[in-house]
Amino acid sequence: MDNKYIMSLDQGTTSSRCIIYDHQGKPVGSGQQEFHQIYPEEGWVEHDPMEIWETQLATARKALEDAGLTASHIAGIGITNQRETTIVWDRNTGVPIYNAIVWQCRRTAGFCDRLKERVSEADWKAKTGLSIDPYFSASKLVWILDNVEGARERAESGDLLFGTIDTWLIWKLTGGKVHVTDYSNASRTMMFNIRDLCWDKDILRVLDIPVCMLPEPVESSKVYGETLPEIFGAAIPISGAAGDQQAALFGQVCFTPGEAKNTFGTGGFLLVNTGNEPVFSEQGLLTTIGWGLDGKVTYALEGPVFISGAAIQWLRDEMGLIRSASESEEICLSVEDTAGAYLVPAFTGLGAPWWDPYARGTIVGLTRGVNRNHIVRAAVEAMAYQSCDLADAMAREMGEPIRRFKVDGGASRDNFLLQFLADIMGQEVHRPVCIETTSLGAAYLAGLATGYWKDQQDILSGWQLDRTFEPTMTDDRRRALMSGWHRAVERSLGWARDQAKNFR
Repeated sequence: MDNKYIMSLDQGTTSSRCIIYDHQGKPVGSGQQEFHQIYPEEGWVEHDPMEIWETQLATARKALEDAGLTASHIAGIGITNQRETTIVWDRNTGVPIYNAIVWQCRRTAGFCDRLKERVSEADWKAKTGLSIDPYFSASKLVWILDNVEGARERAESGDLLFGTIDTWLIWKLTGGKVHVTDYSNASRTMMFNIRDLCWDKDILRVLDIPVCMLPEPVESSKVYGETLPEIFGAAIPISGAAGDQQAALFGQVCFTPGEAKNTFGTGGFLLVNTGNEPVFSEQGLLTTIGWGLDGKVTYALEGPVFISGAAIQWLRDEMGLIRSASESEEICLSVEDTAGAYLVPAFTGLGAPWWDPYARGTIVGLTRGVNRNHIVRAAVEAMAYQSCDLADAMAREMGEPIRRFKVDGGASRDNFLLQFLADIMGQEVHRPVCIETTSLGAAYLAGLATGYWKDQQDILSGWQLDRTFEPTMTDDRRRALMSGWHRAVERSLGWARDQAKNFR
């Protein structure tokens, strides 16, 4: 493996990235490109699948150029991706029949409400680990089958394929030869039996989804196929895949049950490794597959926040309150607090532990003294409040606090955010040297399958601590702030229920 590297394709909600890693887990080349966000109606979010493919391909070529490498230097490709986002395309032409329906999209909230009246949500959760919610892929797929002309008939005849983003990219990279999804992504569809590791026939029957359009579920570290030689100049093994949050858990080397990480990306996600058996939550958390490796499955508990770093993007793009995300830290430090204001970024509903698809964004506590700087700080603090809610739920579920709280993702560069998070949780927060652990985790999975790394022990040294943030806030202050946050959340709940547009 001398002079060899691993390529990691990181297809996110707002941008496509590629990072090439060496054997020490250090990046040697990268590329990144944003793509369009499509909002056809209130609460709806879509992407163009072809733009996703084109930007991901462009970033991979850019990363090779940046590193001064060719395809012959790449030992394997790992893929990590925004999860739950749903694509349906024609098996014969490769053309999507509709835009990708993004994980944030709330259009199927009414359908999910009616589904809960027809089936036992407890039984559904026992099979899939998930609550019935528009967040997951299943109801999005049903929407496409029922609302795109001729889709159901074409699906039943075997002409249409379904996939999450990992499946779509693997299918495109292999020229349509490989139609698979890894266990971690499959476990986010609301159709996958996480114990039996197969598509659940009873669920498919209830949803009326043809099994012939679904990808083959496979392990997260395995050679699935090779890229077409003309894509990069030579064929490269595609040897690993995992949903972005599970990849981050792996990249943070949380290999032991009880270890946890919190990612600050477009959304915010807290995951804790629960070992080889699924743990089912009574605190509004999800049971999910972390990864499949060497014939074994590792499970995790997860708390998802739908809008985290995306709130900062909203301040920049929609509100014009900041010029760039990087200046938010300086703005937050320019004021002592938020002057009593709270911002609840429930732009696409609220995830764990609230699970309200009808919640909407809210700013409360406004007075004449509140200015731009206070609103920016309130948005950043909201990221910490939401993570604190998840950590509290996780502690109640496990009966003890998280032993070591690791963070990653782009927003974890913000020292103000991480200090406020440590303060509001009353717990140390640990930031690694490499905060791009999502792509690093995909690289590790790909490298293990090709022998680039021998085993998990071989990659443990790749995790290095950058800084520890220690809490300094008083308990009284912490309780007062969290009480205000929860009152603000209560005012956002159910806001859009009467305006929801339903189908079926």
